[in-house]
Amino acid sequence: MNLTVLICTYNRGNLIYGTLQSLIEEQELPPDEIVVVNGGGPNDCFAAVEYWRARFPGLKHIKTKNINLAASRNIGLSHCSGAIVLQTDDDARPFPDWVKRMKEAHEKFPNAGVIGGEVVDASGRGLLFTVAGAVTFPWYGSIKEVRTVPGVNASYKKELIEQVGDYNTALFRGEDVDYNWRAIKAGWKILYVPGICVYHCHRPTWTGLLYQHFMYGRAYYLVRRQWPDMYSVYPRSFRSARDLARMIYFLISPVHNSIIRLKRIKGWANRLFAFLPAIGVGYMWMTGVFVQLFQTLCKNVFFFGRHPMRLF
Repeated sequence: MNLTVLICTYNRGNLIYGTLQSLIEEQELPPDEIVVVNGGGPNDCFAAVEYWRARFPGLKHIKTKNINLAASRNIGLSHCSGAIVLQTDDDARPFPDWVKRMKEAHEKFPNAGVIGGEVVDASGRGLLFTVAGAVTFPWYGSIKEVRTVPGVNASYKKELIEQVGDYNTALFRGEDVDYNWRAIKAGWKILYVPGICVYHCHRPTWTGLLYQHFMYGRAYYLVRRQWPDMYSVYPRSFRSARDLARMIYFLISPVHNSIIRLKRIKGWANRLFAFLPAIGVGYMWMTGVFVQLFQTLCKNVFFFGRHPMRLF
């Protein structure tokens, strides 16, 4: 079973060196192939990728003009020859057993087309990184069938990729959620395996973290609007008391979610200090949802007669 690792990068020449080092020098089971799709940017990673390409013949360096992550992933997938395609990001550091555990999981669960795992804060210091690690990525204590896994720590059977097709390039974010939903609709299972881990360099500023979640909220709305049958945290209509109750819960969900997610933080004092910032991040995500809803409403009103008026 050949294994390909796909990394799409843009403007992060200072980060991808460590990602490639962890894959080429530190893996217990090195991948057979690494595909890097390089979108350039002022902080181009060309020199870093070429350095590692000289040391790892299986590294393919694909240079392209950056459009968005979905477009880069489509380009990269066409160059991946492995039976399993592992995906990570240029700001991640896979654990030394990452490739081996991915391979073992796919062999153990043949009906799982998508397998991912835990994303661990790379620094482990400071309130910002504590909050980012708790609220940005999912965490489960055991193997669990899920609806999606983050693209920074995911793997796909090649037959699933051939069946599902390309990523949706109309999405500026959330393309991994959209892709994984299409995999479920095609009959595949998605598994979270906690022992499969990558370190991740979280956003280094509060502004960066808040903006990240604001954009996640916008993408959440766009993906759910595209798939009316997709799971959603907010009601898609207001036809019953249950819909109203769901909307009320949605409005207070950042508080509830923060309580749940911060349980993984050690020490009550640490959880207490992280509580209000975590709520703030949650409401910034919600702001993104409403901003995208408002933009969609304005667009539909402006183009009335040429676009459907459905909002949810």
